[in-house]
Amino acid sequence: MKKSLVLLTGALLFSSLATAQNTLPLVFGKENTGKAIKKISISPAQLSYNNEALPDPFVYQDGTYNADYKGWERHRNETARMVQDYEIGPIPSFKKVTATYNAAETTINIKVDTKGGSLEFSSKIIIPEGNGPFPVIIGMNMPSGSIRPEFVKGCILVPFKHDQIIKSSHQAVRDSAAAFYKLFPNYKNTSGNYSGWTWGISRLIDALYQVKDQINADVNHIAVTGCSYAGKMAMFAGAFDERIALTIIQESGGGGINSWRASDYHTATTEVNVERVENTNYSWFAPSFKDNFNGKLNRLPYDHHQIISMIAPRAVLVLGNSDYPWLCDYSGYVSTAAASKVWDKFGISDRFGYVFEGGHPHCMACDSENDAVQRFVEKFLFNKPSDTNIRKADEFKDTDMNRWIGGWK
Repeated sequence: MKKSLVLLTGALLFSSLATAQNTLPLVFGKENTGKAIKKISISPAQLSYNNEALPDPFVYQDGTYNADYKGWERHRNETARMVQDYEIGPIPSFKKVTATYNAAETTINIKVDTKGGSLEFSSKIIIPEGNGPFPVIIGMNMPSGSIRPEFVKGCILVPFKHDQIIKSSHQAVRDSAAAFYKLFPNYKNTSGNYSGWTWGISRLIDALYQVKDQINADVNHIAVTGCSYAGKMAMFAGAFDERIALTIIQESGGGGINSWRASDYHTATTEVNVERVENTNYSWFAPSFKDNFNGKLNRLPYDHHQIISMIAPRAVLVLGNSDYPWLCDYSGYVSTAAASKVWDKFGISDRFGYVFEGGHPHCMACDSENDAVQRFVEKFLFNKPSDTNIRKADEFKDTDMNRWIGGWK
């Protein structure tokens, strides 16, 4: 009888835990639900942090450990503060967003007012046939990013044309005439483009909320996606804006999913040159990041597995491509596998997927990746039953993760 009671109690406890875990929010109605959480800014010169391995995402800046979901917003916001302080620069505030929809041109027009003036940009959208409401895909610079449209059928496609905010340069030339830097001139030489692009995507989401009835948009089911430098863009957007239900990060390389530490280690041990703090594009990132952390990555109190982790408990799908050495999928895998531990800890492993597979051109997903995209879109944008327990990285199955996260609790 006693044994039966113990088994029953254990089963009930497991059931209640599973129920609690399954009710963790899939998306939020605010850009940042933890906005009021007190943030700590520490100058790089005052940092006492020193760690070759990846920092534990459940350790606060003061050194205390908390793996309970109730404490997660503090973890998110501490990481967000550090990323802005050390790597991309601040994401600025604003006064008001005003959006209008031109049905004849299927275009959303957005005006953002700040204390220093205003900025206007637009997005020409594609609305599927039917009554809706329709989920939304925000594609970086293209309607569906680099994802083939047939895999996001039934969604409103909303391109984020980032050049309207800041023009991108693969030669690291800073766009000093950018609309964003005209509006925020103090950021021109101190911030990276990713702070401005992240800000712009969130203002586009503000606009979607305003015109949702006119375009039949389901704003509780918004996804962002992009590839390469635009994959980094999608990652930062998903990390910083909790209104995004699904983040699809494709072949983002260094400065995206990759761990700065693991990329340095990879080059040091293989002599293969990859994107690192030393050689990344410093129109994308704050110039001070290189000054403060190049050759001193042990002192960086976070790494990019924590930026990915900022997306939790929402859904994320990571796509790699091991055919391109510069992308350094070894580092991407290390960081992604480390980040997945957050979803695993919260009992929502099905919300975190990855496929690292070669045999296809850059930014052209292979069959297994397209299948993963379709499954994640079905489940997290359309609420359809779909098996999203997808974690495929055969090439990296023997990676020594203990070297990176062995000290975690």
